[in-house]
Amino acid sequence: MRKLLAAIITATLVVAAPLSAMAGSASLILDARTGKVLSSENADVLNHPASLTKMMTIYMAFEAINRGKMNWDTPIVMSKYAASRPPTKLGAKAGTSITVRDAILGMITKSANDAAAAMGEKLGGSESNFARMMTQKARQLGMSRTTFVNASGLPDGRQITTARDMSTLAVALMKNYPREYRLFSTASFNFRGRQIRGHNNLMYRYQGMDGIKTGYTNASGFNLVSAVKDGNRRVVGVVLGGRTARSRDDKMAALLDKAMGRASSSGGARLVASVNSREPVEVASAADASDLPVPASAPRVEDVAPVAAPEIARSELAPKALGYLSDTVPQERPSALDAVTPSAKIGSAKPLASVASTGDWSIQISAAPSDEAARALLAQAKSEGGAALKSANPYTEAVGKGANKVYRARFVGFESRDAATSACDALKKRSYDCMLLGDRG
Repeated sequence: MRKLLAAIITATLVVAAPLSAMAGSASLILDARTGKVLSSENADVLNHPASLTKMMTIYMAFEAINRGKMNWDTPIVMSKYAASRPPTKLGAKAGTSITVRDAILGMITKSANDAAAAMGEKLGGSESNFARMMTQKARQLGMSRTTFVNASGLPDGRQITTARDMSTLAVALMKNYPREYRLFSTASFNFRGRQIRGHNNLMYRYQGMDGIKTGYTNASGFNLVSAVKDGNRRVVGVVLGGRTARSRDDKMAALLDKAMGRASSSGGARLVASVNSREPVEVASAADASDLPVPASAPRVEDVAPVAAPEIARSELAPKALGYLSDTVPQERPSALDAVTPSAKIGSAKPLASVASTGDWSIQISAAPSDEAARALLAQAKSEGGAALKSANPYTEAVGKGANKVYRARFVGFESRDAATSACDALKKRSYDCMLLGDRG
């Protein structure tokens, strides 16, 4: 009898073993143009996603918006259950409502667990039912080893994923919802008079990075999913099980540095996820004919002129401004290298227009980690700004040195304050930040 019992226990453990997860070190760097895996470590070993779970919650929200089931201003009632989720959270009281926009931005910046739970209830009727929907969607996307049991990533031993599956989800977000995807570079937003600031520290010191999500629980360790664009190269990185936020960020940066030069620059506009190292799969797309937009990089806090920060534009996409906060638990504070100091030496200015600027007023819409990114942002903004920007000259200006260097993205040559203000107003309606600068700033 004892031998039989031992055999049953052994068999049970063998069957159950693949379903157990651990906070082990795992990573994967993917060429999103070709689906080629550029580097991997334990890429198919089960781990807990922690707040990376919110990537799928946000994916489901984007899908619902695009299908017309809700819009950015649709109210989401904060139930007693959702409001009781432990920090971090937005802190909305039970019975009150938040908008879809606030819920999504809360998940991206503050990793708000109450917002995630409320979104799950909105879309699924209950969080548990929504989790089943999330897992079903994961299977449709090719995430074969992922199971979701809640919308936030709060600890649950049944909630599992792999580095490869998370890279697949990242590609799906970029490819299927390219416009909405830009929200992942949001660094802060205004929620009921409070400035909610994000904490994806690596995004603000690694050139070309546009998010995507951090995560932490005791069971998972420190997790990170990142995406980087360098010219035509597009790379997605996943690091799971880091011991600290800093070591996780440093590992991601090192992996990306080694892999970027080997990424394809001729894969075209299509993005491809990897199911395994031998079988790439194209992600279904709502925008196959166009490349991904270049996300606007956030200005660093110390680089912002001493004027009142504009409130978030109430339109589809949020403006970006820099900040840091903890994830599910407190993380390490950013070092001095993560921001440009007020005393940083101003580099050489680079006018983008050959026509001389005669007006004394200018506006600044952002700052970017490279001159190329700043130019791309200005070109995009001018195309969307209409008549108010017709006579304005795009202008970039380098600030700081080395890893701290950023490029201010400005329009100069406005003849009057009113003209500059009109340009700012036009841009704010298109979800850009805009600061008014007199006498060339």
